[in-house]
Amino acid sequence: MALSSLCSALRALTVSSISTRTATSQVFNGSVLNTALLSVWPVNCSLPLSRGFLTTATLGQNRTLWKQTDKYTIRPIGVKKTGGRDFTGKIRRRGIGGGHKQRYRMIDFQRLRHELGKEGQEIVEKVVEVRYDPCRSADIALVAGGNRKRWIIATENMQTGDLIKTSSAIGRMAVLANEGDAHPLGALPVGTLINNLELYPGKGAQYIRAAGTCGILLRKVNGTAIVQLPSKHQVQVLETCMATVGKVSNVDHNKRIIGKAGRNRWLGIRPSSGQWKRKGGWAGRKIRPLPPMKSFVNLPSISAKA
Repeated sequence: MALSSLCSALRALTVSSISTRTATSQVFNGSVLNTALLSVWPVNCSLPLSRGFLTTATLGQNRTLWKQTDKYTIRPIGVKKTGGRDFTGKIRRRGIGGGHKQRYRMIDFQRLRHELGKEGQEIVEKVVEVRYDPCRSADIALVAGGNRKRWIIATENMQTGDLIKTSSAIGRMAVLANEGDAHPLGALPVGTLINNLELYPGKGAQYIRAAGTCGILLRKVNGTAIVQLPSKHQVQVLETCMATVGKVSNVDHNKRIIGKAGRNRWLGIRPSSGQWKRKGGWAGRKIRPLPPMKSFVNLPSISAKA
């Protein structure tokens, strides 16, 4: 209705005698146009509110690309929530939405990161702060050493003021490592509880990073180490891969009580439909044999040796 009224107003402007009896400059005068429009448009009528154009344009400009940040910083980085939607705006993961605002702190998972000019030396750092991190289940620690500060995953008994060491040396005798220290697997004694395990040397920790988890160094064979994960699975990695001694902090994370539906909304978890679903055979307890050991060591095959 509003569009038809506007068209009739413009048609009245074109056929009116304004353009015939006045000069060309008067046709484009604002007062004349306003007078003509008010003569056609009702006084008590208002333009409807427009919702704008609904498009499927990419939403990349509305996202904080904190994962693509090249320069490391200990300052919290603002993160915009996705609501379970991808870059096109379509829902890809249901059950996500809302929640308290969170800021991301960049974690340095590569403990053996030497400063310029100090390659090969032992790294000694002091724990400045141990705090809660909203983006992960474990607590994090701010450590300082040399000319830098960085965030790392805190261990179970790590406290402010502790000194932690990071070394890359593998000697003939196993080291007596304290909790929080990082060493190659080849330097640790068999049976040590470890966390933040590297799969490839220098790539950074990828396994055993959740709250309260730890792995066990089972044995060392021909320059490799076999580690038992919290899931009882076994992996084989090179003995030069770094690992932190001890158990990850926040051990009681799995014992927390949600208490009410609102706390899940604080965490950004939306309620499910509540529809009753029959539980089939997938719901029962099953005792299956463990899968074979997974190896991350690229050993030469027998055919290559021949």
